[in-house]
Amino acid sequence: MGNFIKWLGAGLGFAVGGPIGSVLGYVVGNFIEGFTAGDVERAKAYSTSSRNSQSGDFEISLLLLSAVVIKADGKIDERELSYVRMHFRKMYGEERANNAFKLFKGFIKNNNVSTRQICMQIRQHTTHATRLQLLHFLFGLAKADGAVIEEEVNAIKTIASYLYINQHDFESIKAMFYDSSESAYKILEIEKSASNDELKKAYRKMVKKYHPDKLQHLGEEHVKGAEDKFKQVQKAYEQIQKERGL
Repeated sequence: MGNFIKWLGAGLGFAVGGPIGSVLGYVVGNFIEGFTAGDVERAKAYSTSSRNSQSGDFEISLLLLSAVVIKADGKIDERELSYVRMHFRKMYGEERANNAFKLFKGFIKNNNVSTRQICMQIRQHTTHATRLQLLHFLFGLAKADGAVIEEEVNAIKTIASYLYINQHDFESIKAMFYDSSESAYKILEIEKSASNDELKKAYRKMVKKYHPDKLQHLGEEHVKGAEDKFKQVQKAYEQIQKERGL
């Protein structure tokens, strides 16, 4: 229990109050056997001394929003659950992933989550680059079962709007998970009619937007995750260059 309290404390950060705090309290109280009010207080006390609460904030946000996307089509797919667990294990290690999954299963069971209120709280306490990384993870989760269906796209689009992620950024990240002739242009947020100079300008802009260094404040585990977006931008640019004989 002690290790779980420390993990939860590190993840409370901005979540000790507001709608996220309410969801955490409900889930902990109802789905984690043996967890007491005193344990919650100890977790909160630990959170005040945590050196890297922003990483914990991101972690809690990821779990909550993943639960929303997984439930979007009305069924729980084991491949999607495995995707979350695998990525948490890769980012945080076995013990922390196991602790996270305890909460995650509770979030999935809880049907009283307001996506809008959760997103509003996340938006107030995270950077734009962090929110883009959340969106990228959610599309990866949606594709874990082999296809991104309309219900999942709509759920992620709603989340994006609540997080103040504009349509261009949404379509750019979405295109990273579709194989089509249009995807490269959508990733760079340009039309096929764009000139070569406009292509170069767009590439430089997207490299700056998606550069992994923008997530340094979250820790090395998230910098590595951000590299996927960065590589997709480079791949899209090289593909268009090749098509144009540049």
